[in-house]
Amino acid sequence: MRAKIVAGNWKMNKNLAETETLLAELSAKLPDTNAEVMVAPTYVNLASAVHALESSKIEVIAQNMHYAESGAFTGEISADMLLNIGIDTAIIGHSERRAYFGEDDEILSKKVITALNKGIRVMFCFGEELEDRKSGNHFKLVESQLKNVLFGLVPSAWSNIVLAYEPVWAIGTGETASPEQAQEMHAFIRKTISEAFDATIANNVTILYGGSVKPGNAEEIFSKPDVDGGLIGGASLVADDFIAIIKAI
Repeated sequence: MRAKIVAGNWKMNKNLAETETLLAELSAKLPDTNAEVMVAPTYVNLASAVHALESSKIEVIAQNMHYAESGAFTGEISADMLLNIGIDTAIIGHSERRAYFGEDDEILSKKVITALNKGIRVMFCFGEELEDRKSGNHFKLVESQLKNVLFGLVPSAWSNIVLAYEPVWAIGTGETASPEQAQEMHAFIRKTISEAFDATIANNVTILYGGSVKPGNAEEIFSKPDVDGGLIGGASLVADDFIAIIKAI
């Protein structure tokens, strides 16, 4: 059975005190669930978050990582640094890393390979922008993002990969993505993986939806057969909202 996951990407938000307060509140209110619950605080608070959640079922993950093991990469964090503080899952390819920091398929491919070689589970993000959706190029673009980064991997690597589809056009644009559109793309992703590898891999890989999931729409989105959870942005910064989304799965 595919893993169900609700992951909160905190982005560049919450100082140390705010992080500790939010983690304490989430731990206290965490419902009994079979889903994996994850949070990705900012880098400077990762070690503190791991310590704060030692007795909690909530997992701490990283928002990003570099492909090099070490070296002259000012401001970057390596896989070994993450593993050393107890982090073994990293988000790679988030739409904001692609848009603001120029991370292309070549860079992301190197990050994925490094992560997998180090035993880090990859939460690989991808998705189309508004112009791709309006031009009808969204399926082709998503297929390309998957193919260029993931389809050269050996089949066994997929046991350490979680996919997170981000319809960038529906985040902060005023456009709205429906649960039906989410299901349509998730089904297409699964079909594409099945054709490139096999049905077993396609049916076992967890595919999260990252398009502005909120307490009000989470249950309907999560009810779709090919949606296995969510990568949550803003709503994960409010304890009651994130807890409500966890309950919805």
